[in-house]
Amino acid sequence: MIKILFICHGNICRSPMAEFIMKDMVSKLEIADQFEIASAATSTEEIWNGIGNPVYPPAKAELAKHNICCDGKRARQLLKQDYDQYDYLIGMDSANIRNIERMVSQKGGKIYKLLEFADSNADISDPWYTNNFEKTYKDIQIGCKALLSYLQKNNQLSI
Repeated sequence: MIKILFICHGNICRSPMAEFIMKDMVSKLEIADQFEIASAATSTEEIWNGIGNPVYPPAKAELAKHNICCDGKRARQLLKQDYDQYDYLIGMDSANIRNIERMVSQKGGKIYKLLEFADSNADISDPWYTNNFEKTYKDIQIGCKALLSYLQKNNQLSI
């Protein structure tokens, strides 16, 4: 079982988009049973009295354009023990990586920026600020495809 946790600032746009794009990809490849895929936030900004906000409506709409459903997903915060629980902790941008490392008291190791798998140091831009959910979707899709290729090349996955 390959356990992947996608992480962004609030867990209402980029990381849930990555979670559900990746779930859709592995489902279509009929390898979903080889994965546990989830997402989390580095902040508590989208969590009130212990209850996380749902996926931001424009992010949900962008996923729906591609026939991907994210119903029921609510923001949750990254926990220190997630480092032990997951094989890959994947941030969307450099600030996420710094926050992840601080929160789990680890540097490197299982922690990656998504587009690293596509041989890029670029960040996944935050559509909360850019309002470009289509570009974010495309960039996440590139990163998720590259992650699957990485897993296959490293004999962690057979497709």
